[in-house]
Amino acid sequence: MNLKKWLLLASSAVLLGACAPTEEAEETSENASVESTVKMDSVDTAEDVEEKDSSKDTTEEVEENESKSDSTAAKDEKEDGEPKTVAEAETSVPDTQNQLIEVDGGDLSGYREANVVVNIGFEDREYWAFTNEHGQLVRVVAEEIILQDDDSEPVNSNGRYYYDEAKVPGTESATLDEGHVIADSLGGVANAYNITPQNNTLNRHGDQAYMERTIQQAGGATDFEAIITYPNTTTQTPSSYKYTYTVNGNQVVDEFANVDPDEYNEEQGLTGESEKKSSSKESSKPAEPKEQPKQKEPETSTSGGDVSSVDATSVDANGNGRVTIQEAKDAGFSMPITSDHWLYQYMDDRDGDGMVGE
Repeated sequence: MNLKKWLLLASSAVLLGACAPTEEAEETSENASVESTVKMDSVDTAEDVEEKDSSKDTTEEVEENESKSDSTAAKDEKEDGEPKTVAEAETSVPDTQNQLIEVDGGDLSGYREANVVVNIGFEDREYWAFTNEHGQLVRVVAEEIILQDDDSEPVNSNGRYYYDEAKVPGTESATLDEGHVIADSLGGVANAYNITPQNNTLNRHGDQAYMERTIQQAGGATDFEAIITYPNTTTQTPSSYKYTYTVNGNQVVDEFANVDPDEYNEEQGLTGESEKKSSSKESSKPAEPKEQPKQKEPETSTSGGDVSSVDATSVDANGNGRVTIQEAKDAGFSMPITSDHWLYQYMDDRDGDGMVGE
């Protein structure tokens, strides 16, 4: 009996000894699993923090770029919204604080803005016109004067780019022309920034016409500058002009008043008694035969300028009874044709300035 009890107690002790380590191992395993879970959670949290930090940096960078972009856009908008001076614009205009604006070459309004600079060269030419604070045209410059090209440019039958010129105040006078500072034949446009009220005799037959003809015959000019002076700050009619330009390597400076040159010469005594006496003596001499002109002039003229009834059919190529500038050039005549030329009556002087093809 006692032996049975002892064996039973011994077996229970063995079983208890076998069970105790297993429970401890399970507890240790469970603790390890918990620790592993904690560590994994800790790692995941660190990665999340790092990802959040990266996301934050990216967001800040995007916001900074957007801010810069907005700032640049605002700056561009400001630059587009505000007038630029020549110094701020990318252009070959001479350095000036005048505002650079664009004006259509055929704008006939006659109005000029103050303190601006405008390109008055036709197409790709760069002729720069400047106004003062009173809207008066005071200066025109060009590095190179490029002659009109009838073959490649849209020139009308009168040798002009446009059929009329700007109506600058003062040009309504019967004695003042809509005078180009740089003529059509030299590549100038017809807006108010290239037009001044100019004495019609001066414009058609005086120093202005001489200057234009000189540059034409030379095939162009360089270092061109026109300085225009006014008697006061309210008028748009100049009192004088000063032109400086270079042709064939020679600099020309021509300064003249905006008056009738014939009247001016008479007032200055340049057509005095000595000239009259000389003219009288010459008239008393027998007339010497004059050299025949190269181009035969017609023996008769007709009203209305009908070419078909006179000896000029070789000039009137299309036989329509009129002569265009191109037809005259093809026949060997040089431009401009002035009112004292026999061919003038058969041509269309639309602006009535006494010259065709200037």
